[in-house]
Amino acid sequence: MATRPASDTGAPTAPKRETAPQSAQLDLFAEPPRAVAVPAATPAAPPPAAPSIPAPALQLPPGARWHEVVAEGQRIRFVLQRSRRRTIGFLIGDDGLRVTAPRWVGLAEIDGAVREKARWILSKLHEWQQRRERLALNQTRWEDGGDLPYLGRRIVMRLDAQRDTALATADLDAPADGDVLWLGLPPDATAARIRDTVQAWLQGRARVLFDVRLREFLARTGLSINRWRLSSAATRWGSCTSEGNILLNWRLIHFPVIIIDYVIAHELAHLREMNHGPGFWAEVGQLMPGFENARETLRRHDPGSLPRFD
Repeated sequence: MATRPASDTGAPTAPKRETAPQSAQLDLFAEPPRAVAVPAATPAAPPPAAPSIPAPALQLPPGARWHEVVAEGQRIRFVLQRSRRRTIGFLIGDDGLRVTAPRWVGLAEIDGAVREKARWILSKLHEWQQRRERLALNQTRWEDGGDLPYLGRRIVMRLDAQRDTALATADLDAPADGDVLWLGLPPDATAARIRDTVQAWLQGRARVLFDVRLREFLARTGLSINRWRLSSAATRWGSCTSEGNILLNWRLIHFPVIIIDYVIAHELAHLREMNHGPGFWAEVGQLMPGFENARETLRRHDPGSLPRFD
């Protein structure tokens, strides 16, 4: 029979065991670094249409210079740097495209290599530009009228000292874009005070909603846990020990419920499989059929797009 998950206050302590408990966790940074190397062959499938690629503003390293190539009907501007390497290399990171070439390779050969990989390059530059735009959009302004993500929607902060802090919607678990989060603060409240008030409200909502979702999983599956608590970990979405102690990162409250459910299913699956092998993923599939889309969404997520609370 399922046990009721304890909240993070007044929860029972884990029973002591002779062996140290194992722990498994779901990392925020489970994907490779954003900088990527070009594959050996140009992909056969055409990429999505790419806009004109602006040159990023950065200080060039010694010996590097800007260069431009026209390919696939677009101008591709990049940083060209000479090195001792024996082949032409491509890297797309936070500063855009960087091409590194041996000192003896002429510009015509470099231009030809860029044109040969143009489809792949333009596709990746398009993704890079979208990421920059997304990060700029998600820079939360801690002020009246600023917005932030909550359960996959963008809600708007408004200040009114005569109100209690609350979200103006009929269903707190199904917000709509533009719903107003009223903060019981005066109009001259500082950004730090606004931020702290919002954080406290979000953590409160996370504590309630995660508990509800956990209870539903436990009741449906017959699994039991020892306790669960909110986490503020910088690099993990969640973790589970062999003793049945679960941590869930409160920042998951920014995501749609299906993502929260996936992380819960992921951690509950560790109650039976303390690894990430085939047996573990089979357990996740039993707990949450069709979890793959949620997993891929979370893997593609850039933690830098979330509001900063420090």
